[in-house]
Amino acid sequence: MTADIRTAPVRPVTAPATAPKSRPRRGRWGVHIFLSAVSLAFVAPLLLAVYASLRPYDETAQHGYFSWPKHISLTYYRQAYTQSDMGKYFTNTLTIAIPAVIVTLFLSSFVAFAVSRLKLRGGVVVLMFFTAGNLLPQQVIVTPLYVLFNKIPLPWWMSDSLTMYDSLWAVIIVNIGFQMGFCVFVLSNFMRTLPQEILEAAIVDGAGVWTQFWRITLPLCRPALAALATLEFTWVYNDFLWALIFISNPDKLPITSSLNNLRGQFFTDYNLLAAGSVLVALPTILVFLLLQRHFIAGLTLGSTKG
Repeated sequence: MTADIRTAPVRPVTAPATAPKSRPRRGRWGVHIFLSAVSLAFVAPLLLAVYASLRPYDETAQHGYFSWPKHISLTYYRQAYTQSDMGKYFTNTLTIAIPAVIVTLFLSSFVAFAVSRLKLRGGVVVLMFFTAGNLLPQQVIVTPLYVLFNKIPLPWWMSDSLTMYDSLWAVIIVNIGFQMGFCVFVLSNFMRTLPQEILEAAIVDGAGVWTQFWRITLPLCRPALAALATLEFTWVYNDFLWALIFISNPDKLPITSSLNNLRGQFFTDYNLLAAGSVLVALPTILVFLLLQRHFIAGLTLGSTKG
């Protein structure tokens, strides 16, 4: 009689666990140092302006801009706002910038959708035409636009001037025309990255062209539109050339021209001027901070696609 032989279960042989390989750190410190230096170079003028605006001019004239402050106050900010009548100029700037940005993005999205999604005949030529507009120097068409705006009449309910010259409409229209080329180029490239299957499914369900644009494509372009809105608002807000050429009434000038009211005929308090410059820059900084998440998403979207 033989005894039962029980065999032990065979355990699978596993390879010894290895430590995860660490990524090479060579050059990482150099990159951080370089980026920090570049960031400091861009932020330094703003920090210097804020520092100067908090000190009295007599102290700066005696000890220089890089000395330790003895007196800190917000007097210059209140004085800059009241002396330059900045509230009126803020209103003029927002009246120009907000409609210009909204209309520019709306019209540019139309053109970009037609060029990139509808596959129109000659779409590449249209895109090249809009892109080439960015290569045209603004100073080249100053005289033709000046003559043209002096001949285009405006109804009394749109402006107190008889022609488009010396009205905010001239600055709005010029900004729309010059900014559309860049927006069409960016939006058309962004729309090409969207899956074509989404529009094909919508067409099968009976969606028309307007539905494909307004309810499907435009919501998907929200990161790109937010990034462009941030850039466009900053560019239109900081514009000084077109307002200086097409507006003669000082009460209609934008915020960038209000700083001239802080300059004296024989003496200029640069600490007061620094406070006014900081107040002028605040809206663009706030817009960037509010749209920062969408702005970065719009710039980085598509960077990981092969």
